This record gives sequence, structure tokens and C-alpha cells, in this order.
Amino acid sequence: MVFRYSYEKLEINKDYSDSELELMVAVQGCVLSQSSSSFDQSCGFFQKNWYLLVCFLLAKHGSWLNNIRKSNFDEDICISSLEHIVPKRSKPTVKTRSGGDYDGQASSDCLLPGLHDDMALDCLAWACRSDYSSLACLNKQFNLLINSGYLYKLRRQLGIVEHWIYLACSLMPWEAFDPVRQRWMRLPRMPCDECFSCADKESLAVGTQLLVFGRELSGFAIWMYNLVNRSWSRCPLMNLPRCLFGSSSQAEIAIVAGGSDKNGHVLKSAELYNSELGRWEALPDMNLPRKMCSGFFMDGKFYVIGGMSSHTDSLKCGEEYNLETRTWRRIRNMYPHGNRATQSPPLVAVVNNQLYAADQSTNQVKKYDKVNNAWNVVRTLPVRADNYNGWGLAFKACGDKLLVVGGHRGPEGEVIVLHFWCPEDGLAGEVDWDVLSVKERAGAFVYNCAVMGC
Repeated sequence: MVFRYSYEKLEINKDYSDSELELMVAVQGCVLSQSSSSFDQSCGFFQKNWYLLVCFLLAKHGSWLNNIRKSNFDEDICISSLEHIVPKRSKPTVKTRSGGDYDGQASSDCLLPGLHDDMALDCLAWACRSDYSSLACLNKQFNLLINSGYLYKLRRQLGIVEHWIYLACSLMPWEAFDPVRQRWMRLPRMPCDECFSCADKESLAVGTQLLVFGRELSGFAIWMYNLVNRSWSRCPLMNLPRCLFGSSSQAEIAIVAGGSDKNGHVLKSAELYNSELGRWEALPDMNLPRKMCSGFFMDGKFYVIGGMSSHTDSLKCGEEYNLETRTWRRIRNMYPHGNRATQSPPLVAVVNNQLYAADQSTNQVKKYDKVNNAWNVVRTLPVRADNYNGWGLAFKACGDKLLVVGGHRGPEGEVIVLHFWCPEDGLAGEVDWDVLSVKERAGAFVYNCAVMGC
């Protein structure tokens, strides 16, 4: 059996006993269970395909196979011999083979007894990545697999995405939050100097990497947290190091545009970072220099809006970069109100290829009308953005949700509250903001926030 990108709900024969239907799959003592969550409907594929995963692991039972053959699967699934499995999808660049270890040495052991390794890898790719650290402890073969990063490449090819939120607050170093498991995880301490720790920083999640941009005593620096090996290391500098730039990521690439160099000159250059290659590539210059701007991907193109062309001149136009033609197009009045020098860069997020912005002055969420090049108010923010002119607040896309992270001062101290709202659920009068999590003893000011989907 081979599965590809999507599945229809598996219909189980009513003749099976409850004990069979409630079976949990254990892999050498590690239970691969998926917990439900009201936060991320996109994680429903774990629940919808749970029985499919069970069937994969119990495929050697002919009665199950016969029932599976009668079920309505997606067109991309084919049922063939269990002795020989040929995936219909193209494999990632990392080579694997049945019975082979990931150090290139032959082995008679397979990942999951009774299953071809290609099928076992597909099953493991559907497990929550919160479980990967536990799987790495099972044996040497699983440890090699998890630390190779191959499963993340496979997940990307299968279209499997889980979003984790990375936060650094006034009283809290970097921590990661898993919305599905409702679990906070502290990252290792960043081995940077004191200057970098105290200076203003910018962050960006790309692929399986968290990039933190800042300044050390020797100049600009980039520290990278690698999700695969769970450690910090230095990231190569840009061809033209900068700060106060606009940036965004899509899959394994990220683009930074504009900003200010070490001498304070406002830049119009842009660069592309490939997390797989660990390399920066210079892109064509924008039409106008700008700093304190914001960037985002929408409809397969990169955009930058807002910002300042000097210490006093605010920009109302936006620019669109076409990755195929490698050209920039100026869009007039894309951000008509501009942003003042004392305000944060535009707070923008893209959900389902729709652009939203949080107004730092009116505390409103607005949606961009692509056809008319206009903004329409859709609802109010759950926290005040005007207290600090937009600073100390995070406004991000998290799957098909809008995420607002802000501080709250109460009788028991300062906490960070994570709010979310799904635009597809309705407008302000119908659906209120939900609270995803409350982080205590974190302070009330968000320094950096990034959402990593992989």
C-alpha cells in the first residue's frame, strides 16, 4: 500500500470489535498517539487518518487488507503487494532503502518490523513532531533518522505542517509552544555575547531553522536555532548585513528587503536565504530604499510595505517581487496611512493568501482588498496596540488562524496571552477571539515572535 498527499475518511467495517477499533499503535514501546485540539483544525488529519495508520501497521492481516481495498480512498492511493512497495510520489533527495541505516551502512533491521521502510517512513512522518525527541531515544536507527532531518523533508513533500510558536519576552528567554499538545518548551541558552543579548533583535523562522538577527560587539550577527539537532550555531551573514528590514519565509526560503546598514544608510537591496543550502543570494534592488518595513508572501510572490525612506519620510507604497521573473513592481497607496518613526513596522499577516494588518493607532484588524487596493475593518484587536505604538505585540499567521500575542498585567503579575481567530469562522460580531494559552512569569512585553511550520 502506498499513500500520497490526501485521504478520504477510512470506513471501518462494523463487524470489527471495539477492541480492534480502539487499538493504539506502539512502536517499540513508544505510543504514537495524536491528541485533539480545538486550536488547529488542520491537525485533524492526524485524527482522520488514525485508522489508516493502524491499517498500515497491521497490513499483514489479510482481512484488514480486503476491507481496505473496498474503501474509498483518494485517487493517489494504490493497493499493491505488501512484499514490494513502489511509492507513486517522487522521493526527497535523501536516499533511503529498505533495511538500510542512515549512516550508509547496510543493516538487516527495519524501522517497523513487518513493514517496508518506505511505508514506515510515511507513517512516522504523520506523527506529531513533539514525539520526535522520544522516538530518537528508541535505538540508534531511530536516532539517526530523527537527527538526519529526513522526516521534515518528507513531511514537506507530503504537505504535512504543524505550526509552533517561538517567543522571547521581557522576562523569558526563547521558548517554543506547541498548540496541539499545549506544551511550552524552553530552548537552550543562546551562546551569544552580552551585547547581542541586550540589543534589539529581529527573528525569522524558515524551514526548520529559527534565525535571530542582532548586533554583537564586532558588528551584525545572526544566530540560528536548528530544530533537527536542537542547538544554536552561527548563521552565515548576509552579503550586505543590515537591520530594520522587512522579511518573510516560504517553505525552505526566506527573503529580506531594505533595512539599514552599519552606517545608518537606508537600503533598497534584497537577499534570499536558502535554509537547505545555508546560503544568501543577492536579489535585484527594489525601486525605493526603505527601512522599518514589513514583508510577506502572498499568491506565490513576496511583498514589502510601509517603512521609512529616511528618518522623517514615511512610505505609503508597497512593492511586489516576482520570483520567476526576478522583477519588482511598485504598488501605490498599498499602505495609505504609512507608519511614523515612533511606530513599529506594519503588523501584517497572511492567512489563506489574504492579507491582514493590525492598526497600531486604532487597535483594529483590517483586511486588504486586492482588487481595489483598499483596506476594510473586520474587527478589533483583543489587546491594545496603541499603548506602545505597536511595539511589544506580535501579530502573526499560524496556519489558517490569526495569532495575536500580547502582555497583560493583572493582580497576580504579568503574563503573556496568546489569542487566535480563524477569519473563515466569521466576523467580529459572530466569533470572538479565543485564548490559546497564557504564559505566566514571562513579563508583559513581547520582544520577538516567529511561527515555524514544518
